[in-house]
Amino acid sequence: MHSLRYASPVSSGVLLPTAKIKFMKKPTNRRVFMMQTLSVAGVATFASTAAQAAMVDEKDPQAVGLGYKADATKVDKAKQPKYAAGQLCSNCSLYQGKATDAAGGCPLFAGKQVAGKGWCSAYNKKA
Repeated sequence: MHSLRYASPVSSGVLLPTAKIKFMKKPTNRRVFMMQTLSVAGVATFASTAAQAAMVDEKDPQAVGLGYKADATKVDKAKQPKYAAGQLCSNCSLYQGKATDAAGGCPLFAGKQVAGKGWCSAYNKKA
């Protein structure tokens, strides 16, 4: 319910009821700037945290099962006869990073990153 007040138009001299309306103040430029800055900073922080996912541990059960090594030169060729020199995660079709990246995602290790110079038995040469 609106409270009424009477206003007198200057020209007519008649008192007319007018509704008392509260107007919402627009935020100041500084306030808008701060809110936008904090929003962008929050998104940037989240993105950088997501980009810095944990590395796969060679002792992780899935890594052990796939014979994953963070350094392909340390692969035991007796245990992993499929391994050949030059096979690296960075040139595997499953590798989700750029070939020049030190680490990148791999669908076999969801939520974790593998070393670009690593290797596992699921290696499949990138076309």
